[in-house]
Amino acid sequence: MQMSKAKSLSLGLQHVLAMYAGAVIVPLIIGAGIGLSNAQLTYLIAIDIMMCGVASILQVWKNKFSGIGLPVVLGCTFTAVGPIIAIGNSYGIEAVYGSILVSGLVVVIIAKYFSKMIRFFPPVVTGSVVAVIGITLIPVAMNDLAGGQGSEDFGSPMNLAIGFGTLFAILMIFKFGRGFIKSIAILIGILLGTGVSAFFGLVDFSAVGESSWFHLPQVFYFGVPEFHLTPILTMILVAIVSLVESTGVYFALGDISDKELDEDDLKRGYRAEGLAILFGGLFNSFPYTTFSQNVGLVQLSGVRSNHIIYIAGGMLVLLGLVPKIGALTLAIPTPVLGGAMVAMFGMVISYGIKMLSNVDFEKQENLMIVAISLGMGLGVTAVPELFAALPAGISVLTDSGIVMGSLTAIILNIVFNIRKAPAVKTDKVAREQQVTG
Repeated sequence: MQMSKAKSLSLGLQHVLAMYAGAVIVPLIIGAGIGLSNAQLTYLIAIDIMMCGVASILQVWKNKFSGIGLPVVLGCTFTAVGPIIAIGNSYGIEAVYGSILVSGLVVVIIAKYFSKMIRFFPPVVTGSVVAVIGITLIPVAMNDLAGGQGSEDFGSPMNLAIGFGTLFAILMIFKFGRGFIKSIAILIGILLGTGVSAFFGLVDFSAVGESSWFHLPQVFYFGVPEFHLTPILTMILVAIVSLVESTGVYFALGDISDKELDEDDLKRGYRAEGLAILFGGLFNSFPYTTFSQNVGLVQLSGVRSNHIIYIAGGMLVLLGLVPKIGALTLAIPTPVLGGAMVAMFGMVISYGIKMLSNVDFEKQENLMIVAISLGMGLGVTAVPELFAALPAGISVLTDSGIVMGSLTAIILNIVFNIRKAPAVKTDKVAREQQVTG
């Protein structure tokens, strides 16, 4: 059945709103961490949003060379925040983009070989990874629901009322809505939450007035890239970690879309991600990875069409070119986004559990893989200072609950389930065994 343009636009906008806050917060944190001016930060946010759209379109567009061909949305990876700030402060911002360019090229080159590791991602690993992603992101949602970490009114009754009210509205729409209304429950919940917040004077449109109407991307806006070994190796590691996270998302979306992924699909998906990182380096944005909140949204809405992601990607490009329009989304109060994120990240956890339902839990080894990987992911998230005494060079691995949980699942699966294939018996050996038996 053909979907009307209005419905398609609404579903696309829902995806944009779901990922926008996460996409914007990365350049905001990095900009503050390396001391960018307001003009530079304005450019960074606008180009980041535009390139999120380009990266998503590259990933959805399945061709012979690249593209996973699933309803996936890409955004800046949080894994890169700490390393980029460290590189920027030690080597300069030119070195940041030099290392990003090289890491993107490396991902494109290794995609063919990395995709051959598909046997290391059975349901016990992919289900654990997806569940870990959702579990470790719930604290982000709850912090936003309370007003945003570090905010003066954190946990105030008003913030909690708005956040939980938004979540309640989404649940009621999902319970009693039918058809299209049910599929845009997140969008309606965000609009209702913002409307109520505006009634209490909690919506700030100042960013709209301060933003420009039009903005063009510029290659090497921050200067000619510089190349240093340590930053390059660091960003390559960040990119590989992002590939592991994306693999779990690919399998989750493949399951939701009833598409069985093979080695070629993963290869094209990794290449698209590498191309997105390269474009990020050229136009002075950041490395990209799949956004798991949009996986939850696909599951919640029940709409699995790639056409909707093309629309969302086009909207993101438009928002990047017209910052004044993009600034409207910044007016959405943080508690409203937090309430919506609880639902979306919760759905990611649920889908991870659903993927694990295909695992043979009669084998104690599989129970152990799930138990330890979830424990590591949640443990590092709850106690982030756990590995503070270790060398800073490995913080890319140890600072993220998603990374620790994912690597734990992969390693334990290799230890418990990946065995050497039994040697093939020759006819002579077989006859000798029959005689001696």
